[in-house]
Amino acid sequence: MSATVLRSVSVRPARPADEEALGELDRSTWSTLHAVVPRPQPPYEPFFDERHRPGDFLVAEVETETETEAGFGTGAITRSRSGAGAVTGSGGARIAGYIRLVPPTPLASNAHVRQIQGLAVAPWARGAGVGRTLLRAACAEARRQGANRITLRVLGHNTPARALYASEGFAVEGVLSGEFFLQGRYADDVLMGRSLTP
Repeated sequence: MSATVLRSVSVRPARPADEEALGELDRSTWSTLHAVVPRPQPPYEPFFDERHRPGDFLVAEVETETETEAGFGTGAITRSRSGAGAVTGSGGARIAGYIRLVPPTPLASNAHVRQIQGLAVAPWARGAGVGRTLLRAACAEARRQGANRITLRVLGHNTPARALYASEGFAVEGVLSGEFFLQGRYADDVLMGRSLTP
């Protein structure tokens, strides 16, 4: 039996060389819990394009250890930077997730706001604080860009994401009832936001 243990998480801007790893991560995390588009099918669209530039994304990278049981309950630890079947980035570290942060509109009157338009955490990295780390990094980056407010949209039935956002100070600011028709049911689009000023 083995388990992946996250030893450190760092966040950096995405680079063009991350495209393949991020595309694979995006496809592996597709779920009806958050997706409003059909499951991606080959041939896959590029992860980066004119509307989704590397500069719009922050990437979480981790150093991991794989713990395995050996003998009479003694644990042997094998250090690994990428591991078998891992999604790796351009620097060789294992990519655990990403967050997309962009202006919500091109309007000058809206330039003080940034919007999160995508957050994904690899299944093997969930529950270890990667999503929270990315969310905090996005808020810090939005402040660095001069924003004083940050918003996002989340499906009403995505309880885990809504709980994370609420725990980081995001409040529900509106609900578009029945905005999406997904798998035979209507789903609410929940608008959340928070101030970035102290």
